Amino acid sequence: MGKKKKEVDDRFKKFGTVSFTSITKVNDFIDYLEKGKVMASKCKDCGLVFFPPRADCYQCLTSNMEWIEVSGTGKLVSYSKLEFAPVGFGDDLPYAIALLDYGDYKVFGRIADGVPEEEIAVGMDMKTVANELPNGQLNYVFQKA
Repeated sequence: MGKKKKEVDDRFKKFGTVSFTSITKVNDFIDYLEKGKVMASKCKDCGLVFFPPRADCYQCLTSNMEWIEVSGTGKLVSYSKLEFAPVGFGDDLPYAIALLDYGDYKVFGRIADGVPEEEIAVGMDMKTVANELPNGQLNYVFQKA
């Protein structure tokens, strides 16, 4: 009798312009992006929120986590326009990376291409939205609120 091969859950290979990993403990993140939702994880024991999502809490060392939606608006804390990019991202230049503060957690990501550079200002309200790239890959971007 032949052994049945264990199926590999590699959904995460669909994340980002260039995917550097295909297998994680938070592969469900991709399913949510496909449904138009950006999710964080929250520890059910201590309440700590994680973005990017984590499967395990570093504070209380539990795996008792739940998914919560990144919704509402965050305040733009910082941003930078990139003129040079890491390997695999050169065709995206120039683009802006940023940090949004949602109060209980922060989200790091890109500002959407459709946001004019002259309208970007520290302190402005932005929202995090799921995004599909031209090549079918998934990510999330920041838009004006």
